[in-house]
Amino acid sequence: MDSDLYDEFGNYIGPDLDSDSDDEQSVYGQDNRDADEDAMEEDEDADAEPETAPMSVVLHEDKRYYPQAVEVYGPDVETVVQEEDTQALDKPLIEPVKHKKFQVQEQQLPETKYDMEYLADMLDNTNLMRNITLMGHLHNGKTSFVDCLMRQTHPGTINNETTIPMRYTDTLFVEQERGVSIKSMPVTLLLKDIKGKSHLLNIMDTPGHVNFSDEVTAALRISDGAVLFVDAAEGIMLNTERLLRHAVQERVPLTICINKIDRLILELKLPPADAYYKLRHIVDELNSMLETNQPQDNPDEPATVFSPLLGNVCFASSLYDVCFTLESFAAMYAAAQQSPALRARDMAAWLWGDVYFNAKTRRFTKKQPHASAQRSFVEFILEPLYKIFAQVVGDVDDTLPAVLAELGIKLTKQESKLNVRPLLRLVCSRFFGDFCGFVEMAVRHVPSPLDAAPRKVAHAYRGVTGALRDDMLACDQSGRLVAHTTKMYPTDDCTFFLVLARIMSGTLYAGQTVRVLGENYSSQDEEDSRVMNVGRLWVYEARYKVELNRVPAGCWALIEGVDQPIVKTCTLVSADETEELHTFKPLRFNTQAVVKIAVEPVNPSELPKMLDGLRKVNKSYPLLSTRVEESGEHVILGTGELYLDCVMHDLRNMYSEIDIKVADPVVSFCETVVETSSLKCFAETPNKRNKLTMIAEPLERGLAEDIEAGAVCVTWDRKRLGEFFQTKYDWDLLAARSIWAFGPDTMGPNILVDDTLPSEVNKHLLASVKDSIVQGFQWGTREGPLCEEPIRNVKFKILDAVIAQEPLHRGGGQIIPTARRVAYSAFLMATPRLMEPYLFVEVQAPADCVSAVYTVLAKRRGHVTQDAPVAGSPLYTIKAFVPAIDSFGFETDLRTHTQGQAFCLQVFHHWQIVPGDPLDKSIIIRPLEPQPATHLAREFMIKTRRRKGLSEDVSINKFFDDPMLLELARQDVQLN
Repeated sequence: MDSDLYDEFGNYIGPDLDSDSDDEQSVYGQDNRDADEDAMEEDEDADAEPETAPMSVVLHEDKRYYPQAVEVYGPDVETVVQEEDTQALDKPLIEPVKHKKFQVQEQQLPETKYDMEYLADMLDNTNLMRNITLMGHLHNGKTSFVDCLMRQTHPGTINNETTIPMRYTDTLFVEQERGVSIKSMPVTLLLKDIKGKSHLLNIMDTPGHVNFSDEVTAALRISDGAVLFVDAAEGIMLNTERLLRHAVQERVPLTICINKIDRLILELKLPPADAYYKLRHIVDELNSMLETNQPQDNPDEPATVFSPLLGNVCFASSLYDVCFTLESFAAMYAAAQQSPALRARDMAAWLWGDVYFNAKTRRFTKKQPHASAQRSFVEFILEPLYKIFAQVVGDVDDTLPAVLAELGIKLTKQESKLNVRPLLRLVCSRFFGDFCGFVEMAVRHVPSPLDAAPRKVAHAYRGVTGALRDDMLACDQSGRLVAHTTKMYPTDDCTFFLVLARIMSGTLYAGQTVRVLGENYSSQDEEDSRVMNVGRLWVYEARYKVELNRVPAGCWALIEGVDQPIVKTCTLVSADETEELHTFKPLRFNTQAVVKIAVEPVNPSELPKMLDGLRKVNKSYPLLSTRVEESGEHVILGTGELYLDCVMHDLRNMYSEIDIKVADPVVSFCETVVETSSLKCFAETPNKRNKLTMIAEPLERGLAEDIEAGAVCVTWDRKRLGEFFQTKYDWDLLAARSIWAFGPDTMGPNILVDDTLPSEVNKHLLASVKDSIVQGFQWGTREGPLCEEPIRNVKFKILDAVIAQEPLHRGGGQIIPTARRVAYSAFLMATPRLMEPYLFVEVQAPADCVSAVYTVLAKRRGHVTQDAPVAGSPLYTIKAFVPAIDSFGFETDLRTHTQGQAFCLQVFHHWQIVPGDPLDKSIIIRPLEPQPATHLAREFMIKTRRRKGLSEDVSINKFFDDPMLLELARQDVQLN
């Protein structure tokens, strides 16, 4: 027997196999050695697998049932092994890609009546271009007016089945759901005037809600004119008046559109003569408002007067596609008569006011030809309008076809079976045609960018001379590039913004390198500027964009790629600009952000996401401000509840997509004094070489408001400043000429006056530390001693100053904190008080709900200033003031008490002193108990300090030096 077939114990093991390599074959039929060698090269540190002899026993842990990752994926793929599954069970293994979609957008360029090439070519004709803002009170029909213009230029948007407005410029889903515009939205359209000449209109549709009036400010800054919308039935409302005042203040020429005239006919059912009175009353009221608000500082500008005869008033009903001016209506008569003698402009001059048509002599006269004669406006304009409405709404089937045939309006069988409203709109749109009257009004009464440039530059540009300014005054397309941006729109995925700019001079090219100058840029401090590359350029059309490769002066454009350094507004110049650079002034809003909420992420690790979101909402809303308090809480300031609600929606859903907790809303306070300091307060610098003495006293009434409104500027020369304060506020010449600064900013409502005498103080030394003292005063007024809120309405007088001779001993580090401390001690010695913001509330309610409105207001420390019936409607208007801190939930409360019949709008109006003494230690504030009125100031102060993480009470010792405290004690003894 062959001993090779058996082992040493006599067990049969069989003959040698033909090839050794068979053993080394892995289960997978591929040679294992190479893979092993590869694996070893891949990972030298791993325990090298022992080379197993073919016959050896393979241990359990060395057995390989599965291939290694290297064999499967190859040597150049990195593999990571996770020991345990860290993914939550409610998360899918592979998450679907989430497409963010917050706005309606057209997928491709829609069909238009004009060629896009033509539109692009029109951008070069600055005289044929108009930049217009549509503004007005909430729901006065601005957005639906733009819809009418869209229907005339974009045939694809016509829907004859319904008259529900599509609100083309309300692109955000939030706006569609809430039924209110939140953002200004531009559209650029080619429209024809009465003679059929094309003009390019850049139209900005703005929100009408008072909370969003910051959007109107941003729109007005880049517009050359504004159309103020007024509801024919409601008349002049809260925001109508505010916006009129704001446009006058911003130096923007105004025109009027009296919208919703269908309500006079169908809702109020007024006879034509009464409808004329109502329309005339609206025009008269607007004129009287204009008279009271004309700016005093520019007497040479001719006063604006609204009158249909001048062509700056148009009448419209955007629901039924009606829009006409006197001239466009007269043009329809002229076209129908076809006699060369009848000229539209001549006839239009007779169609308003106390003018009558004498049918016998066929002439217009000023006196009534007979007792029942109607005014020409009623006879020639209102009666035909009433007849069309009556025919369509009334007996549709019998007489309507005959009337329409007479007017030359053809309807198909399908169209004549429409419901009343769509039918009425169809008939009106065929009868009135395009909105040529509106275009004519815009062209004639709104200046082109060329003509408006001098006024715009003088009002908004900081530079007084220079080549850049000259190019802008000429609106020169081949000059140096200057552009001004006021609005930013997020892209679909909300990662970055497209910036809406108005090119003031030069031409902006796609791909150009520009320098972005922020609001804080100045020739002394050039920190706030960045060089950026422009991406693509578009003309913005609300739901679609038309891409361009260049944009000349006078136009609006959306710019990609420059949004990163911009916070609110900015100035763009070309990167290689060598001239001296100036920026445009920041926007001046007609309201203040006084309502604040504190936000924090539910999951603390998501704080960076929230901060990024805050940065983005800050760009998206012009007036919003965000800041971090000393205690580390993040605070958002807005104008009201709706405003902050929209901000929070954007923050949670669009920009950060995390859960965010919100604290109860509170308001900003201000600190003020009501008497003059009871003694001169002094403070020494830490090195004991300088000593400042000050007192504080309240400012004259109305002065703080004047400074904030910009009626007086600290930058004026001494003589002009002195004159202003002497004539308007009875200051003596010396005090008026020695005003050092306003604070906390250049337009802050506090004044620092140098009241020292040259005989007592070395004026030369004092002048050398002026900047440091002003900085200390600005710092002190920015956060006062009571609860670190801004100081307001206080005049600080420097009475005495001992200043060290050596410059070393009078540096900023010594003077600035001392100036702040002495301002604080003077403030605390002058009977300090807290001020709170008051809102103006306008409530519209039926007569039987008025008492309920009074009840709700009384519960919230509100007081009514006026209640009166609205002319020509069953409603009452109640005007009242309510403290902002008590206004949260007011609207909801009002609706529940009046079964939803009352509607209110609230807007910041003024600051008022809170009753009670904030420093009265005898007041004990018990938790969860409402305080009596006299304790409110103390309660507000303590709770604000707690929220900010400050000590419970104001420690006077903190602001007084020892010598000052001794002086206090001595005076106390003398008094007693």
